[in-house]
Amino acid sequence: MEENHKPATSSNFKKGDDKEESSEVEKTEKETKSEQPQSQDIDDKEKEERAGIEHTLQKSYHDIETFLSKLENDAEAPDIPNFVHKYVDLVEKKLSKHEPLFHDDGSFLKVVDQISRLYKHLSDSDKAPLINRIGQIQQQAMCYLEDEFRSLLEEPDLKQEVVADQHGEDQSTLDQSKEESNFSGYSYQVIPKLNKITKEMIFGGYESECCEAYMVTRRNIIDETLNKLGFEKISIDEAQKMQWEALEKNIPPWMKAFKQCTKVYFSNECRLVETVFSGYPSLSTNLFSNIVRGVFLQLLNFVEAVATIKRSTEKLFKFLDIYDTLCDNLSSLDGVLPKWAEELRNEMTTTRCRIGEMAIFIFCDLENAIKSDTGKTPVPGGAVHPLTRYTMNYLKYACDEYKETIEKVFKDHSKIERGNSTNKPRSYEGDSEKIKYDDENQSPFVRQVLTILDLLDSALEAKSKLYKDIALSCIFMMNNGRYMLQKIKSSAEIHQAMKDTWCRKTSSDLRNYHQTYKRETWMKLLGCLNVEGLNVNGKVVKPVLKERFKSFNAMFDDIHRTQSLWVVNDKQLQSELRVSISAIVIPAYRSFLARFSGYLDPGRQTEKYIKFQPEDIETFIDDLFDGNSGSMSRKKP
Repeated sequence: MEENHKPATSSNFKKGDDKEESSEVEKTEKETKSEQPQSQDIDDKEKEERAGIEHTLQKSYHDIETFLSKLENDAEAPDIPNFVHKYVDLVEKKLSKHEPLFHDDGSFLKVVDQISRLYKHLSDSDKAPLINRIGQIQQQAMCYLEDEFRSLLEEPDLKQEVVADQHGEDQSTLDQSKEESNFSGYSYQVIPKLNKITKEMIFGGYESECCEAYMVTRRNIIDETLNKLGFEKISIDEAQKMQWEALEKNIPPWMKAFKQCTKVYFSNECRLVETVFSGYPSLSTNLFSNIVRGVFLQLLNFVEAVATIKRSTEKLFKFLDIYDTLCDNLSSLDGVLPKWAEELRNEMTTTRCRIGEMAIFIFCDLENAIKSDTGKTPVPGGAVHPLTRYTMNYLKYACDEYKETIEKVFKDHSKIERGNSTNKPRSYEGDSEKIKYDDENQSPFVRQVLTILDLLDSALEAKSKLYKDIALSCIFMMNNGRYMLQKIKSSAEIHQAMKDTWCRKTSSDLRNYHQTYKRETWMKLLGCLNVEGLNVNGKVVKPVLKERFKSFNAMFDDIHRTQSLWVVNDKQLQSELRVSISAIVIPAYRSFLARFSGYLDPGRQTEKYIKFQPEDIETFIDDLFDGNSGSMSRKKP
């Protein structure tokens, strides 16, 4: 049949291919199995060879040591025995293996020491080829030592580096943490290794390479540690382009980094370098100075960058934080930096002075803020002016939180000339006595505060004239004066510094404004209750009496409607005003009513002209100064 004569399909060929592939795999597996023993044999041979080299080096060590002893003691160099050449061959082989060089027995360091001594004592002989070869081997060995030196230095426990400050520990915990951070985070097992490598490299003539490796590695580690604290390098150009909010966030990490460096890192670095380079005091001193100088100037450069930004009053407190940090850690720095660090001390003094002067300029810029507030729109209801709130809260915060610092800043750096600043506060003359500020007994800071208060007072007087109603201008001055007085009295620091002179003067001013207010408002109202002209020939003239009641009703209604919209936020002042008003109005009105109400006809006439009872007057007086629309809805019919 046709189906039995089909040509071979692809599946037929595939079966043939599978057989071929299978045979290839079997062949490969056999070859791999045959190679595995060969590879194992090579590894075993290498181990045997290395062990042999190690064994031979140990045996040769004593022979080389004896030969070196002769080189060091004999005037004439002895002949070079054959075992020296073999020893050099063995060392070269060991270096070519790229195997771990450091063992607990210190054998490699012994070998390097012998190679260095051979090169040193044979350099004057006539064996140039051998000397060159030993020099090349020594160079290769020193490269290995330098790599190992860097490797050991690059692996401190940075967790021990970042201690104390970010966790807020006290000084005892800080001291304990310093003890636990063994040589800047290195263990006691690593330090001896570093010291031995240092000695071998210096003895072998590789002092500069050793010092450079140490300095670069340690500087990088300190930078990394400061970075973990959040400190970032910011140049002057970068600072001037940054928004204040962004730059401000970098100041607390800088403070933390500066404190850690002066209290922990620098002292640990001193211990570390003196131990690693023990026996080489000049080297350790130079290394320490270079490392610390680089880090220290980097920290000061940040401050210099901040000092170049545009001044504004809200930046004062961060400047004072920086100034505090520089001053508080100066003694710690003195304990770490040796006498050669005079340059760093001068740099720090210069930076501190610049920050101090900037702080004074910023604080005195409050004068300009007051002078530049020339708005012509009066505050509704005679309330406390925003300028008063800002200035007094600024002064209060400065005194409550930074008085000691800012006093020191003004004392140490206030000799700068400021042409746009008032030289000294004015004298005041009260009703009965002349009040003068005692300039000789006042600190520069207190004098500046008084100058600012004088300027604010003058600015408020000018703003009070924006009110057409004299009584309202008095309320405005009483509101602002009471606010200022309460802020001063609520701050023990500023109150103690200023004593009672300013407070007495301000209280006297408030009393005067109070009297003027009563005269301009309520004494005019009491004029309606004047008895003059009511009696003619011993009889009360009713038309005049009716006009007096009518005038009183209209004026009191107008006062109530107007002054209910005025604002007195200070509850004590509000109560004092209401009590004083009631004290002069209600007795006079009650007396007038009792004396003349009987002359009016009972009924409609009485209701028409006697709109208020004394109790109503008292109720309506209690509506005043709430900032609400006045309403007579509570009036009795």
